[in-house]
Amino acid sequence: MEFISQELDDYVCAHTAAEPNILYDLNRETHMNVLRPRMLSGHFQGRVLSMISQMIRPNDVLEIGTYTGYSALCFAEGLAENGHIVTIDKNEELEDLVNEYVAKSEYKDQIKCIIGDAMEIIPGLKREFDIVFIDADKSNYLNYYNMIINKVRKGGYIILDNVLWSGKVLEEVEEEDLDTKVLIEMNTVIHNDDRVEEVLLPIRDGLMIARVK
Repeated sequence: MEFISQELDDYVCAHTAAEPNILYDLNRETHMNVLRPRMLSGHFQGRVLSMISQMIRPNDVLEIGTYTGYSALCFAEGLAENGHIVTIDKNEELEDLVNEYVAKSEYKDQIKCIIGDAMEIIPGLKREFDIVFIDADKSNYLNYYNMIINKVRKGGYIILDNVLWSGKVLEEVEEEDLDTKVLIEMNTVIHNDDRVEEVLLPIRDGLMIARVK
């Protein structure tokens, strides 16, 4: 589902800051060589994530779902001087590509990439985060949210991608469509959670931003 016309989307992108060269190259390589390149945050959403990070100036960022590393590099642009990002993904096949681009970047000493099951890794992270970005397997979104809500500092942010799920959140859900069911429940849980204040932005496939009170 396109939330605005292609012409208007083109205009928005044309009046948004360009990707840094390294992200342009990663964007291109992802589309040429990686399955399901639509999973990439891409130019416009990437600039949104970078802008959010630059406004917050986080010391610690947790990303659940690295994919090819594009969004991690976007968040890195706004890190505090000694800030760090931990990014987790279970896809070993993309590890070399992620490491290649992180190593090329000026943030190579600030980004830690972990390959493994986030459900097992998150409980062992003994730090408080300024931003948590959830963009992994949709069926576990609610589990991830419940695991990290107490690891986000007061005034910190939880950002979830794909919460509009190509408009499926408005459709009648088939019994076997677990991802859509979880995303609908996730949006409702956050909206009713007194611990956060939220705004759902119709950017690409939907970005939920929740500020921890």
